[in-house]
Amino acid sequence: MAKAAPLNKTVPITAFNRGKAGQIFSEVKRSGMAVVIKNNAPECVLLSPQQYEEMREELHEMQLARLAAERLRDFDAKKCIPFEEVCKNMGMSPAACEDGDEVVFE
Repeated sequence: MAKAAPLNKTVPITAFNRGKAGQIFSEVKRSGMAVVIKNNAPECVLLSPQQYEEMREELHEMQLARLAAERLRDFDAKKCIPFEEVCKNMGMSPAACEDGDEVVFE
């Protein structure tokens, strides 16, 4: 993911009232982001679609990593069911279980 620009790229909210929205959006698309200022305070952050998707993806990856760490922390091998027993409970041989479709976990 590209590094986020510091919050020093600001745009006054009045620029939108002056018909500069297209120019502002072009700049955001080029630079990745801008902070809209209203009454000398940040009002919102504009992100390019690419920057937004990259941030969402990174957040999702961090959530998955946290979940994996929690599961590893709470893992108890004594509570696991052996592969052969799972296959038996499903009425399948271990070879038939191994030949099944591969499951992808996220």
